[in-house]
Amino acid sequence: MLRASMDQKMNVYIWDMDETLILLKSLLNGTYAGAFNGSKNLENGVKIGKLWENHILQVCDKHFFYEQIENFNQPYLDVLNQHDDGLDLSEYDFSQDGFGSPNDVLNKRKLAYRHRTIADKYRKVVSTSVVEGAPWRMAKPLRHGVWRGTLLHDGDGDGMALASKGLYNILSQDLIKLWDSLYDLTDTYTEKWLSSARACLEQCAGQKRDAKFEHVNVLVTSGPLVPSLVKCLFFRLDNIITCDNVYSSLEVGKVQCFLWIKERFVGADVKFCAIGNGWEECEAAECMRWPFVQIDLQPTSIHRFPGLTSHDLTHYFSVVYDQDSEKSSSHHT
Repeated sequence: MLRASMDQKMNVYIWDMDETLILLKSLLNGTYAGAFNGSKNLENGVKIGKLWENHILQVCDKHFFYEQIENFNQPYLDVLNQHDDGLDLSEYDFSQDGFGSPNDVLNKRKLAYRHRTIADKYRKVVSTSVVEGAPWRMAKPLRHGVWRGTLLHDGDGDGMALASKGLYNILSQDLIKLWDSLYDLTDTYTEKWLSSARACLEQCAGQKRDAKFEHVNVLVTSGPLVPSLVKCLFFRLDNIITCDNVYSSLEVGKVQCFLWIKERFVGADVKFCAIGNGWEECEAAECMRWPFVQIDLQPTSIHRFPGLTSHDLTHYFSVVYDQDSEKSSSHHT
């Protein structure tokens, strides 16, 4: 539970993933291209979508145990923490531990080990080289505002160690170049949807950042948990959305996920806003009496990317919560 102090204000942004922060399904089925009435090449969009689908599944299976745990989807990574005994996993052989059915205490512990390892890979920062005389504590973004690494003191002040994060620790240099090219190709085809959505997330996380005001980005997706985490890595969202703020509603539904999020972020001045393109998150937001922003693929819509900004979302917060405050005041007068 994250409890806001008495004088701290907190805005929690609850995002859908597919067709909101990223575009994938609408590329694969042609919905995105169709919205442009023939001015977008539909086949190119499908090809781009299939490339993403292949890369995501390969990384899921090879590095994030997805082939083993696909049938054991959980709503969030920490859900099995009580079963994790803290065993040192540095020499653990995940291919030989016999994980599988039944869903008993022993297998829950083995699944918790995998979840812990997935979280470590998502967060992991590894020293890769030394840069003599480097004057920065933080590395500047190399391209497209993407955080590629952090420069860390090596202890004696003579040099700095360059640390890499996320997929940069996992993929080969050739695959990283391929990934960069595919991201750029997709961003161009979608008229900067990916980079604009990412910029909006950064705006939400960065505004009014002080001791009395905090902004948090949370992801609630209807897809399985592990592929959703890998999508965050591939689409460069991992330094904005932490792995413990990623939820899968696949089995439990979005209302349940929203309830868990409300229980996590507790305080008199905590406000929530849901953003997505589907009916389920819309109904869940209505159930919680939270503002909801409906994302629309249509090029003329203002609720799409590029277009939607943190300023727009702030407006939705103020409209809904100010009305609630007025109603509450009227009941006491």
